[in-house]
Amino acid sequence: MHPELIEADEVVVDEQEWGRLEWMVSGALGNSSTMTIGRCYIRPGQQNPRHHHPNCDEVLHVLQGSIEHSLDDRVFAMGPGDTVSIPSGVVHNARNVGADEAIFVIAFSTPDRQVVGE
Repeated sequence: MHPELIEADEVVVDEQEWGRLEWMVSGALGNSSTMTIGRCYIRPGQQNPRHHHPNCDEVLHVLQGSIEHSLDDRVFAMGPGDTVSIPSGVVHNARNVGADEAIFVIAFSTPDRQVVGE
């Protein structure tokens, strides 16, 4: 057993109406004191709520699908291989505009990610 290793069946899944979040690294999981790492899945035609993180920056990297990502009043089309850096406090969300499930990796600059929704 390795406390720093999270195997596929140990990922923490947070089901949402629009899709799900999967957490692999965080302070709560006990495997990092500096960051949080997860994957986000958004079903076709769905979007996560607009929100911001008061205590950390976020990096979002698209693995699959097509999304429109909003940052404050700007909107960016993103697809596989695209990455966006989201500063702390910037209101944002992702909307799946494709026919397939959108999947992206999300990384935060704190082990205790805070979320404030709109």
